[in-house]
Amino acid sequence: QVQLVESGGGAVQVGDSLRLSCVHSTQTGRPYTVGWFRQAPGKEREFLAAIDWSGTKTTISDSVKDRFLISRADAKGPMHLQMYRLEPEDTAVYFCAADIKRPWMVAVDVENYASWGHGTQVTVSS
Repeated sequence: QVQLVESGGGAVQVGDSLRLSCVHSTQTGRPYTVGWFRQAPGKEREFLAAIDWSGTKTTISDSVKDRFLISRADAKGPMHLQMYRLEPEDTAVYFCAADIKRPWMVAVDVENYASWGHGTQVTVSS
């Protein structure tokens, strides 16, 4: 089991930037991949980006790759999601999650991630 806590959400205007952070930890000592997802009202949870345990594999969804960046300093440090040029369509609850079964890969399916944070709300107003 991995514990994850998101922060950095808020209410912003169109065109603004936000940096979300995900602090994560586990008592098992096992490696895991950390990913970012979001869920807008009435919509399914959507994959955004992830980095594998080694840091050598990164995937960003085509829908946000021109505006979002994922980063971290090391495998155990916070994972960040830097978001630029925010749009009203970016309004959602943003989650980070851990995939402990495939720590050397980057999975994009929600079902692959067993541990989730509680999420942080991002609201973009025009």
